[in-house]
Amino acid sequence: MHKELALSALRRAITVRRPPAGLVHHADRGSQYCSLDYQAELRRHGIRISMSGKGNCYDNAMVETFFKTLKAELVWRAAFQNRAEATAAIGRYIDGFYNPVRRHLALNFISPLQFERRAA
Repeated sequence: MHKELALSALRRAITVRRPPAGLVHHADRGSQYCSLDYQAELRRHGIRISMSGKGNCYDNAMVETFFKTLKAELVWRAAFQNRAEATAAIGRYIDGFYNPVRRHLALNFISPLQFERRAA
């Protein structure tokens, strides 16, 4: 993934979600997340930076699980005609199912949206 794509996704998430200052952003040590521009954007919004240990996939287990689930429930079951079609389908999956509907074992079998509302 390129830095500009990561920055674009971060900016979209900040605009849509409006996270409170002090939110912790955890990522692996990919160059896009280590870039000065990306880290400056996080700091500009009061977001704390957390990085996984070098070569330690277990530090990012929740994200690794998400990508496994995304692939199993959507990507491997579809034959996308092009990148735009895949991008749209993944967006619908995340915003229309994964976050608001899908129950998660790690969240005591409620959706991420329900968990977030209860925590607010």
